[in-house]
Amino acid sequence: MASTAQTGVRYEAGDVLPAALAFSQGLQHVALQVSIVVLVTVIVFRAGGAENYLSWGVFASLLTTGISTGLQALRIGRVGAGYILASGPSAISIAVGSTALAAGGPALLATLVVVAGLVQLVFMWQLARLRQLLTPTVTGTVIMLMPVTVMPILFDMLRQTPPGTSVAAGPLCVCLTLAVIIGIGLKGTDTLRLWTLGLALISGSLLAGLFGLYDTHRVAEAAWVGVPDVGWPGLDLSFGPLFWALLPAFVLLTFIETTKSTGVFVAIQRVSWRRPRAVDFRAVQAAVAATGVSNLLTGLSATVPNTPYPLNVSMVELTGVAARRVGLAIGVVYILLAFLPKGTALFLAIPDPVIAAALLPLFTLIFVAGMREVVQSGTDYRTGLIVGVSFWTGVGFQYDMIFPAYFSQFAGGLLQNGMTSGGLTALLLTVLMKLTAPRGSKFRGPLDLAELPRIRAFLGTFATASGLGVALERLEAATEETLQALLDAGAGSGDRRALLLTARKEDGEAILEFIVGAVGDDSSNLQDQMTLLADQPPETALASEVSFRLLRHFASAVHHQQFHDLDIVTVRVAPLPLATPPRPDGSGTPG
Repeated sequence: MASTAQTGVRYEAGDVLPAALAFSQGLQHVALQVSIVVLVTVIVFRAGGAENYLSWGVFASLLTTGISTGLQALRIGRVGAGYILASGPSAISIAVGSTALAAGGPALLATLVVVAGLVQLVFMWQLARLRQLLTPTVTGTVIMLMPVTVMPILFDMLRQTPPGTSVAAGPLCVCLTLAVIIGIGLKGTDTLRLWTLGLALISGSLLAGLFGLYDTHRVAEAAWVGVPDVGWPGLDLSFGPLFWALLPAFVLLTFIETTKSTGVFVAIQRVSWRRPRAVDFRAVQAAVAATGVSNLLTGLSATVPNTPYPLNVSMVELTGVAARRVGLAIGVVYILLAFLPKGTALFLAIPDPVIAAALLPLFTLIFVAGMREVVQSGTDYRTGLIVGVSFWTGVGFQYDMIFPAYFSQFAGGLLQNGMTSGGLTALLLTVLMKLTAPRGSKFRGPLDLAELPRIRAFLGTFATASGLGVALERLEAATEETLQALLDAGAGSGDRRALLLTARKEDGEAILEFIVGAVGDDSSNLQDQMTLLADQPPETALASEVSFRLLRHFASAVHHQQFHDLDIVTVRVAPLPLATPPRPDGSGTPG
């Protein structure tokens, strides 16, 4: 459980960033993402035959993207992650979004997206119950599949140059853009890393301008300030047959988006702190809530459903800037662009080869983030099989290599997206593994040390039945220290909390799962505290740290998942003879 400092992070999520630097970082994020925001919206409205509402759709998408991104950074109460999470129109909603527009127009799309936002808020409150499904294996696989779905588009964009331009123009712009990003990433100073993306885009655009690739006419023709002439289309509250026919697809899409987004919410936490931390699932819940609220806003404004963009993860990793003020700056820039068409045109005029070249390294980092999520959670042959089968299933469906005659049009082509098909495969295999696993023994009672005699009897019965009698003393000791740590964490709350203790055998080890009611949003994470203790010399131990040091001694692994309504501590205990326990100062024979 030792940790290693993450020196690549210069500004952590909680650091105060100068306003000018935050705004410049926000501009770099927007420069790479605004084309996705506009492009997805244009595709949905044109494919749905709602060309007359296109200007409204783009305006509403920019506005709601800004609001939702700012909301994620602010974390108001239990809404918003408190991290850099720019959200925008979802590419995997193109099929269902355009279908809704073609069937009932913007008003029907608006109503369906509002309902989807409400469903997402329900998922937020049930996230603790869904923890058995949204495992690191599932979320990591989905993150790894994100570049798989995007890379073909980027490779195609690399070749997109206007007719009549030099054959060498595109390749030269791509090479220069990549050279700036890779050169600064490998050899640049920490200060220079802050400007990596901005320098790459400016360099590529200047060279593109020399070849006539930068679209200056788009910038010149755009108005300085303006709003669409087309007004708000309203909501379709008739709830007719079309609504009920399309609702299941939107609910399924919402679940898939929540699964994908959970991976992004976990990954952004991994890269936003210098020292590795346990995943804060309260922040994940708050991020899901903010996404639900943003979809309520996008629905009310009659545009495409929102989703967090994974690009933020790799951009934070590349620049070393994770301060949440950047998220606020991104939100402000998007809101300004909604009312400043010329500013939007300035970004959209950047040639496709330059944008694609800048995105390529970022999506490779996203793939690495997915692998890291799988590996850090611990892998065995079962999880390896799930990841491998799910990943290549996603690749196969993405490239129409798996029975296209049967699946290409299934559910409106939903499985053609690699993230969707691969993510669903990972979910189904995880469910199958959970259903076929031996059921654990359960103990229910109050979280109280007075319950120890009953708990010891419960552990004795479990150890005998599972053939882990040699580990009984170790199980009892680990359980007692976990209970003490949970009681210490909730000291002063005044609430009597219930305890559900589950014990099961897995790979020759005992797995103890403690589920108790949460004590508040400011309670500390046991896993983080134990990791910090690993880096401290024993002579500095405080009396309050004794339980954590003893728990480290008796357990082979400890994971603490904190939700708004539940605390879940999972303790693995190996069947080793009980060694001499450490003394309060941390000394003693190691286990």
